[in-house]
Amino acid sequence: MSPRHSALEAQRTRSRIVRAAVDEASRLGLEGLTVGSLAQRLGMSKAGLVGPFGSRERLLEAALDHAGAVFRAAVWEPLDGVPPGRDRLDRLIASWTGYLADCPFPGGCFVTAASSELDGRPGPLRDRLRAIVASWHAALRAEVAAAQAELPGPHRPPAEVATTLVGLSMAANQEIQLLQDPSAAPRAREAMRHAAGLDR
Repeated sequence: MSPRHSALEAQRTRSRIVRAAVDEASRLGLEGLTVGSLAQRLGMSKAGLVGPFGSRERLLEAALDHAGAVFRAAVWEPLDGVPPGRDRLDRLIASWTGYLADCPFPGGCFVTAASSELDGRPGPLRDRLRAIVASWHAALRAEVAAAQAELPGPHRPPAEVATTLVGLSMAANQEIQLLQDPSAAPRAREAMRHAAGLDR
């Protein structure tokens, strides 16, 4: 096997492990994910599972990064080429609630679940999640501010609007996953549009 083929195979194995870890953690929580159960699911040894990462903690960090990438692909990438402003924020809310309604993770929004699990547990994993969420919040505040520049006032502060939008998305995730309410996503979309002033 050539070095290049070996490197590609190693990358495929790593990606396969990360995807499985995200699926498991989505259902069981990050702390509920065990190396043994994941290795059994994948038909690997524990050492072979952890080896590409160096430790279970690094594997969980990779799972968080992957979940963040999935979120960006579902929510942000559909906005590529759309200039900041009212239309872009409207599309963002649509893709966001669409992601919640048809979530790629078996247990619902991975970042929402991980936030509830890790918010009071200091450590590298919480720090990694905090960086992901802080970046998302900063981007959301910027989107709200850009939209407000095209909307009639008065306006609530962008940070306040962004907090409201995040809260509505978390409530929708609960209603979709726990209450299995099929009307939750469209209702959340309208509530978020109203909170952002897009229905004026």
